[in-house]
Amino acid sequence: MNVFGVDIGGSGIKGAPVDLERGALTEERHKVLTPQPATPDGVAGCVAEVVAHFGWTGPVGVTFPGVVTGSTIRTAANVDPSWIGVDAGTLLSDRLGGLPVTVLNDADAAGVAEMTYGAGRGRKGTVILLTLGTGIGSALFVDGRLVPNTELGHLELKGHDAETRASTKAKEDEDLTWEHWATRRLRKYLAHVEMLFSPELFIIGGGVSRKADKFLPLIEGIRAEIVPAELQNNAGIVGAGMAAGTVKATP
Repeated sequence: MNVFGVDIGGSGIKGAPVDLERGALTEERHKVLTPQPATPDGVAGCVAEVVAHFGWTGPVGVTFPGVVTGSTIRTAANVDPSWIGVDAGTLLSDRLGGLPVTVLNDADAAGVAEMTYGAGRGRKGTVILLTLGTGIGSALFVDGRLVPNTELGHLELKGHDAETRASTKAKEDEDLTWEHWATRRLRKYLAHVEMLFSPELFIIGGGVSRKADKFLPLIEGIRAEIVPAELQNNAGIVGAGMAAGTVKATP
């Protein structure tokens, strides 16, 4: 079964058709830059552009970088705050000509994909996926069941929002070496999360997961196993597509 997933990020919006049999993209993803400011109208236009690129006419799953309840946006840390309170499902469906749209938290989508097709497949106990990018997204699983909207990137770390210290954006903005970022920032963040939740497994996702060999071997003193996401930066699209696969198109 093919479905369609769109992943809204703080810097880019990307999407592609997804094969749910394999948990893989069926075509090369199409990506556009996230508009600045990332208002509901601007982002909705970009989502429509990504979907139109493929001529897609079925259900669409869309991730959002913030808390989503139902299809209503509750937080918007890395996009415009005017998103808060918006019914994103209705907004995006209208912009897509009435196509059925399912909206969910971006890291939750990536986590569900990794637990189904990737590094978390078959794992029990407590598993935490962290997506490192513009911010830090999180997905918490207990015996395979998702605890939604955890947003652990906003834990306080040394008096700061953790994602402002340990995200990929923080590394790039401060021009940190891999060693400095991994040992002084990311390790301390992982230790803090481990203290709170005692997971058996950390899955590290986001675009930086492609370069896991540059930083994961540097992280010491964490009891949990730490592995890169197998679906890498496509996990959000796949998870969005999985959500779309639960929606039936209107005849």
